[in-house]
Amino acid sequence: MPDGSIATRRGDSGDTGLLYGGRVRKTDARVDAYGSGDEAVSALGLARSLCADERVTSWIHEIQREMFTVNAELATAADSRHLLETHFPTITIENTARLDSLLHELETEVSLPKSFIIPGGSAGSAAIDVARTIVRRTERAAVALIDSGELQNPEVATYLNRLSDVLFMLARYEDRERPFEPYSSGEDGGAN
Repeated sequence: MPDGSIATRRGDSGDTGLLYGGRVRKTDARVDAYGSGDEAVSALGLARSLCADERVTSWIHEIQREMFTVNAELATAADSRHLLETHFPTITIENTARLDSLLHELETEVSLPKSFIIPGGSAGSAAIDVARTIVRRTERAAVALIDSGELQNPEVATYLNRLSDVLFMLARYEDRERPFEPYSSGEDGGAN
């Protein structure tokens, strides 16, 4: 293996290292959780590159940074949490409160129709909606870790739950100058 390569080959046998807490199988619930979180960060990066509104891209960038904190929590074994807390920030009520504040701001600036919205008004908003669904999956994985005692900070799940709401509204904010395409079951002739 050449020096400086990112290929360590340590995971070739199907295990991987946690941030703190040793090695686990790649099928471990914790790896699934932070893998989903990593997907969310990447999907948010795609969204950020596609969004036209500078405020949206700035908010997304900040969310990406906080998702690294989420992923650090998900990638640390419960009995090694003290090591994480010594070296890195963790998700707190203040993180969730900032999302609540942003959500309130977005809700005052965007009027939603009284029906489901079909994603895809623009490339940027569609990418945000994809990121939102990945965040929801990450939240489900975090809840499973909390339920099994492997994640000791329940604020992680609360943060992810609020984040999915924020992302829904960010996508609508990105498209606020476009008409929303409402879902219609067709039973009423298409009128909502």
